[in-house]
Amino acid sequence: MIARIQSIHFDADVRLIQLIENKMNELDHYLSSLKAGQAEVILRLEPVGEVQEKLVELNIRVSGVPIIVKSTGKKFEEAFLKAFKTLKRSILKLKERIQNK
Repeated sequence: MIARIQSIHFDADVRLIQLIENKMNELDHYLSSLKAGQAEVILRLEPVGEVQEKLVELNIRVSGVPIIVKSTGKKFEEAFLKAFKTLKRSILKLKERIQNK
């Protein structure tokens, strides 16, 4: 799956981009029978007191239904993996709902 990666207020590391691309490619297996649009991954630094919280937002439209998942963490990798797990679960629920119709 092609994902548009957007980093706000910083330059994303190559390893982080590779992790995101590899994980998003895993979704092809689940989306094979569904019509999915392009995914968007937004990485953002949010100031919280003295520490900057890492925010990851995943947006994808599957069979006309938008799925938006947000997650925060101390590291972008941690926040992304948490958001990806939730996105995957949401896609599986949607796929099951569509197949049961």
